[in-house]
Amino acid sequence: MHSFIAATLGGVMLGLAAGWLLVVNGKIAGISGITAGALDVNVGDRGWRLAFLGGLVLAGLLAIGAAPWAFDGQSSRSTGLTLGAGLLVGLGTRLGSGCTSGHGICGLARFSVRSLAAVLTFMATGFLTVFVTNHVLGGLR
Repeated sequence: MHSFIAATLGGVMLGLAAGWLLVVNGKIAGISGITAGALDVNVGDRGWRLAFLGGLVLAGLLAIGAAPWAFDGQSSRSTGLTLGAGLLVGLGTRLGSGCTSGHGICGLARFSVRSLAAVLTFMATGFLTVFVTNHVLGGLR
């Protein structure tokens, strides 16, 4: 399948899934908020959150089974650096009151100015981080 068609189909499926969650549950498909609620024992709606996260894991496993060649590339970054970066991203999503899925997919689809500002900030920070890491610091390993 041509990569443009695959990307388009993936985008359509993301949009349909996010729209379905909003219509059926009245919830935004922001992964950081869903995960935070699933980890909070005081949240009364943990069931759908755990089901959603389980569906993400299951979909990933199905994708590996269906197209293992798509996952052949290995990162040249160390596991510690990758875990540290993931923790920083998690902290950032809590500080920024949302993640790329909540703001980028759901917020922009609702024409949220706050989400537009968040997405522009995510992107600019990502560009700057890659530039500094690869060109100023010489590529951390």
